[in-house]
Amino acid sequence: MTKKAKVAIVCVVAALTVLVAVVLPVTLYFTGIIDYADKAESTIGKYLMAYFTGNEPEQERICFAVSEDGYLFTPLNGNKPVIEQTLGTKSARDPYLFRAEDGTYYILATDMKSEDGWSSNHRIIVWHSSDLLDWEEVGLIDMREYGLPDTVRAWAPQAIWDEEKGAYMLYWTNCENSEEKGWSGTVIWYAYTDDFTKLTTDPAILFAPPGGKDAIDADIIEKDGVYYMYYKDENESNICYATATSPSGPYTLPDDPVVSVFYTDVEGNFIYNITGTDSYVMMLDCYSKGKFVLQQTEDMTSFKRVDPSDYDFSFSPRHGSVMSITDTQYEALIGRYGK
Repeated sequence: MTKKAKVAIVCVVAALTVLVAVVLPVTLYFTGIIDYADKAESTIGKYLMAYFTGNEPEQERICFAVSEDGYLFTPLNGNKPVIEQTLGTKSARDPYLFRAEDGTYYILATDMKSEDGWSSNHRIIVWHSSDLLDWEEVGLIDMREYGLPDTVRAWAPQAIWDEEKGAYMLYWTNCENSEEKGWSGTVIWYAYTDDFTKLTTDPAILFAPPGGKDAIDADIIEKDGVYYMYYKDENESNICYATATSPSGPYTLPDDPVVSVFYTDVEGNFIYNITGTDSYVMMLDCYSKGKFVLQQTEDMTSFKRVDPSDYDFSFSPRHGSVMSITDTQYEALIGRYGK
């Protein structure tokens, strides 16, 4: 084969790649060929979202937004922080908001100032509240104090109740770096905790993709006795899933683990139920586009896009979480912070 022929083949392949990756999805979008999910009708309560807004120190703060239907969100407090952080780096990212078994509300977040670099943190920060209005810092959990002395990334903490253990399983993205051992993989670790002030078991790897790939931003949800872990494949910048029969695994990858249905880089995935329905919405942070998108499922593995006209995240949120709240809590939050 001549050199010119080889160049021609390379050009054709490149053109086809652009066609499939860029032109095709744009064409499908504007011609209405995309099969969008039907918007589910929420029948119980409202929704609260916790998030941060950017990579500047003043944007790495905990903010709240509310929604009546789980799709259209409105920021509270003028899209300004609702919690003052006094511990650690004074910057927080990736907030995970949830209600514990005893009725206490918690926020877990990455204690990190991104201007110090993406490999500059080793702690997570915890807040709690009895009413979602007044928040108190529980403290910092430092991974370097629990057998991970060279941690340089402790990202995106979340927790799930383990009924068999009678405790919460805390899980997060961890990476170590040392002169002796070099860089470890950036993968998902876990440990148990009684009160989110300390770890009660030694940290261990919860999930690492095969082939030495990195995995971040794990989000675990249980449905019908199956635990679904959704995570970002750092190498491909898409969202994949694995399943297990207990929170602590082992987690197994299916033949086709990819669940994200957007033609762009995504991370910060979080899935939640539209209350009173069998539909689950996954929100995704399209960090390269500066926007949020939604996709929806009923079987937890087959997703469809949600029509952009059916949701609103026009206040520039970054990786966050959503939980259902009561009508009374919704009114109290608006009364405290204003829409």
